[in-house]
Amino acid sequence: MRMRALIQRVSGASVEAGGVVRGEIERGLLVFLCVLKGDGTEDVEYVVRKVSGLRVFDDPAGRMNLSVADAGGEVLVVPQFTLAARVRKGNRPSFDDAESPERAEAMFEAFVRGLEGTGLRVKRGVFGERMQVRLTNDGPVTLMIDSRG
Repeated sequence: MRMRALIQRVSGASVEAGGVVRGEIERGLLVFLCVLKGDGTEDVEYVVRKVSGLRVFDDPAGRMNLSVADAGGEVLVVPQFTLAARVRKGNRPSFDDAESPERAEAMFEAFVRGLEGTGLRVKRGVFGERMQVRLTNDGPVTLMIDSRG
């Protein structure tokens, strides 16, 4: 399969679980991360490289030419298994392609550690919890990264 990351450039974002704000950033990237069956270390490394190097922030000339680090931004990572949904048949999504919760959580943690290893300031949502995400999409800029396509 393939790891998926839905990325939004934000001027602010937060994630709350159990009535408590668990992660909050100002300018930066909000990353919804989905681990799919068959994903491995190479998928984590690929998505870490893409997210950390993605040039979606404006340079002084107004062109999207800066990475989140270049722009002095932060990253908020939220686990999002629903990105595994298949809706080809019927109207109820199928999540059969999503990785098991135990393995997905380990891959989520590896992704967060990988981003932190690039020197980025990273905040996170809570794996396996119901969360409320608030964001202000800047642009709007929204991109999908797929580790194998």
